[in-house]
Amino acid sequence: MVHPVQRWRERRDSYRRPDEQIKTSRYDVVEIADDTTAKTFVKTHHYSGSYPAARFRFGLYRSGALVGVSVFSVPMRKAVLTKVFPGDASDSVELGRFVLTDDVEGNGETWFLARCFEQLKAKELRGVVSFSDPMPRQAADGRQMFAGHLGIIYQAHNGRYLGRATRRTLRLLPDARVFSARAESKIRKGEKGWRYSAALLQAFGAPSCPTSDAARRAWLKTWIAQLTRSVRHPGNHRYAWPLHRRAGMIGTPEAYPKSPLTLF
Repeated sequence: MVHPVQRWRERRDSYRRPDEQIKTSRYDVVEIADDTTAKTFVKTHHYSGSYPAARFRFGLYRSGALVGVSVFSVPMRKAVLTKVFPGDASDSVELGRFVLTDDVEGNGETWFLARCFEQLKAKELRGVVSFSDPMPRQAADGRQMFAGHLGIIYQAHNGRYLGRATRRTLRLLPDARVFSARAESKIRKGEKGWRYSAALLQAFGAPSCPTSDAARRAWLKTWIAQLTRSVRHPGNHRYAWPLHRRAGMIGTPEAYPKSPLTLF
């Protein structure tokens, strides 16, 4: 079965055939030294509209134009990495964002991912962990913003499937982006970055967030209830790639998830 592959432009998805052959001579894969370039591209095109805590960033360039970005990041919990690759969490990394625009050929993502892994291996990292999100997202007006995916490109690149991550409850903003528990916690506790988190709610009609602790917490309670909706998430699919034969990966690989209703 041929599975169409997902592409993005301005947070809207489209699909290309995976049997298209990328003309590799037209492309370059270059490590991006700064967050600004990668962050702008990811926030413009990726369905999440968000950017992770990056360690390494790589760009896919065609004729000097940026047409894809991969971001290898620090997860919220070290255990995301150490439960798969034991030892120091800095020895492995999470593939936090991976996005190509709709004019990149169908098999471009596996070629791009392989070039990124080559550079990570040269940095002597042990392995990579990544997650695919199977749950569709709809905006408050009914528009489908994200169809969900099983991680077919990870399967095509021989990722080892390690089952589902933990089920959890998400709070979605009106445009289907996730208002994370971390963002909520920052506002509640007045931690660094709370104003940025508050701005996510203000963008959909909440007034300016007060600065005093009690007023800020009351503001959060009111506007999170009015502007977000709660959905139950079944848990992301988890994949891993050891970059060296002796990486010491934990876990027994399972059969890849498949669904006749999901095409990518």
